[in-house]
Amino acid sequence: MRVVIVTESFPPDVNGVAHCALQTARHLVDRGHSPLVVAPAPAPGSAPDTDAPCPVVRVPSLPLPGYPQVRVALPSRRLAAALLDHRADLVHLASPFVLGVRGMAAAARLGIPAVAVYQTDLAGYARTYMGAGEAAAWRRIRSVHAAADRTLAPSSAALADLEAHGVPRVRLWPRGVDTVRFRPDLRDAALRHELAPNGELIVGYVGRLAPEKHVELLAGVCGLDGVKVVIVGDGPSHAHLTEALPGAVFLGRRTGDDLARIFASLDVFAHTGPFETFCQTVQEAMASGVPVVAPAAGGPLDLVAHERTGLLVPPCDTDAVTEAVRTLAADPERRATYGLAARTMVEGRTWAAVGDQLIGHYGDVLAARRTVVAA
Repeated sequence: MRVVIVTESFPPDVNGVAHCALQTARHLVDRGHSPLVVAPAPAPGSAPDTDAPCPVVRVPSLPLPGYPQVRVALPSRRLAAALLDHRADLVHLASPFVLGVRGMAAAARLGIPAVAVYQTDLAGYARTYMGAGEAAAWRRIRSVHAAADRTLAPSSAALADLEAHGVPRVRLWPRGVDTVRFRPDLRDAALRHELAPNGELIVGYVGRLAPEKHVELLAGVCGLDGVKVVIVGDGPSHAHLTEALPGAVFLGRRTGDDLARIFASLDVFAHTGPFETFCQTVQEAMASGVPVVAPAAGGPLDLVAHERTGLLVPPCDTDAVTEAVRTLAADPERRATYGLAARTMVEGRTWAAVGDQLIGHYGDVLAARRTVVAA
């Protein structure tokens, strides 16, 4: 199968869309398929695409105003040319919004079937950044995804949202996790001493530092005796959060084995964002054998078994987050039990397993197209 993955983000970017697109390309190559990636050009001076498993076509881009870590693709003929040159059997649209919309239009013009992967809660972002615009965001989501042969939602909550807003042909496709890289035996006593020299319980957050993530909800946790908050990530809220979270350790952006070692060295993982369509960092914490505190909204509802692998709390409730951490901090046996159950729960959720599910969705779409043509 010849697949063109049109993605709004790709490494060296560090985010869920980029990571999922990379893992998808790797799995297609591993299974003998021929993928091509089309993505916005990264910031000048970024690392080249030497680690990409397949060819990558870069489209000119500009930084998003106020959020330079996000690149927005400019109009370019390279996208349609890539579909033609690659002789695509199918177009995979990763979180289509700007480049993906153009990819959908090009696929439609060329008669190529398209699978759209929903990953970003644009309506939630509209509420966060503009205080309005949620209805307009849903109109855009609906118009893009309605043109696809199939839309893949990463969680049951996302699937229900899409169907409630009139998006047709939606199926569930979760995300995988690297259970070899993220594992409990990477727990590092030296790193723990460096982060918490007085032997404090370590509570970690990993992700973008942006308004929609509501990391400031950890302020109460910073005030707990014997607790050290560790923040991994970067973004436009960094300066604000260094003031809002007194005593927290900010490690900046970390990736790969370094990130895996940090995950395994945590005692509790706390996620605060209420707009997660999936929440990959929760899975990575679980694979690392770490109990999770997360909002009872969106993707975490599928991932966290309340009072078995972690604790779900009301979204955007500082007191609830603080109390959940306090509960786990006071009960080491409970933390150990939750962490073991978390690791067990995700062991079968490998990228290979979910990648094969994705190829199954591709096959369904191609078969449906052939049936229509034959009729």
